[in-house]
Amino acid sequence: MSAFWETDEHRAFREQVRRFTAEQIVPQIDAWEADGELPLSLHEQAADVGLLGVGFPEAYGGLETPDSFYPLIVIDELCRAGSGGLIASLLSLGIGLPPIVALGSDALKRRVLPDVLAGRKVSALAITEPSGGSDVANLKTHARRDGDHYVLNGSKTFITSGMRAHWVTVAARTGDAGMQGISLFAVPGDAPGLGRTSLDKMGWRCSDTATLYFEDCRVPADCLIGQENAGFLGIMRNFNGERLALAAQAVGLAQCAYDEALDWARQRETFGRPLSQRQVIRHKLVDMLTAIASQRAHLNELAWRCEQGEAPIAELCMLKNGATAMLEQVAGEAVQILGGAGYLRGCRSERIFRETKVLSIGGGASEVMKDLAARQLGL
Repeated sequence: MSAFWETDEHRAFREQVRRFTAEQIVPQIDAWEADGELPLSLHEQAADVGLLGVGFPEAYGGLETPDSFYPLIVIDELCRAGSGGLIASLLSLGIGLPPIVALGSDALKRRVLPDVLAGRKVSALAITEPSGGSDVANLKTHARRDGDHYVLNGSKTFITSGMRAHWVTVAARTGDAGMQGISLFAVPGDAPGLGRTSLDKMGWRCSDTATLYFEDCRVPADCLIGQENAGFLGIMRNFNGERLALAAQAVGLAQCAYDEALDWARQRETFGRPLSQRQVIRHKLVDMLTAIASQRAHLNELAWRCEQGEAPIAELCMLKNGATAMLEQVAGEAVQILGGAGYLRGCRSERIFRETKVLSIGGGASEVMKDLAARQLGL
């Protein structure tokens, strides 16, 4: 279903991403899930067709677009593969690079962006720590200046693309307690003192997720992103876009699960009739599509408002919660309609069902989103 803001150019781009997903991703996704990571060659292929550079400056190898809807189209079409881990890992540059684009020096941008946007290297963002996730202002990892380097000590966890990343955007404390003492660094993946441990997860199996350890990790001083003690703003700037993207992923994956359930219901016969002719199944399908349509409309509205320059923080929090709750409902019903087939690996709905919780936790847990929305609304 096209959004009200889609133009002919948007639709042509959508068809390009859809074709790439069908030809290059769907036949391989089960193997990548088993491998536990995506091949770097996929990043290069995605870059070749313009998926990775969308929205980034052309001066550094990006693909500037007339509006910010193009990244949402990429997410929506990639969801047809039925793998949240694919989207998280392939597009981890979408959270790793924006602080560098917004705050980094021209020299740092030229050092990092071209290779990542060309798919030759992988970028990740490292904010969450073992001691807490959403409480960014109280992070424990710290950095001290030592001549021409900063020395980092601490750890980060649940880092998407953490095992493969060639560049990691890391938040560390360089000043006093609280939000005013945080800096951001572009840490090279081969920096001395950087260690990594892979995490085994319920879902997002093809996304390499890691705990990172910084033990006297030496990072060149020119890898500081922006000004010292001014990194909190760079982190906050990421959140609205990340929450919109997570909601888009929830809507797209729900549509994928619905499509699979509908196809199965039309083909599967019980007692001489297709499942789709059973009233209880038809009603389930209508309920699923109603829930998807409602959240898609909310998503499109807020995407439009963000494009107009608004920052509807409370509404984005509510959208993320509503979309992820809807995904849990739709994925559960899809597995129910598929029956035993829905419980088998290789079924898209089975994979989506396992991955629903990560979307309601990542980018700010549902409870945190409710509290933030309440504060924004003055409740």
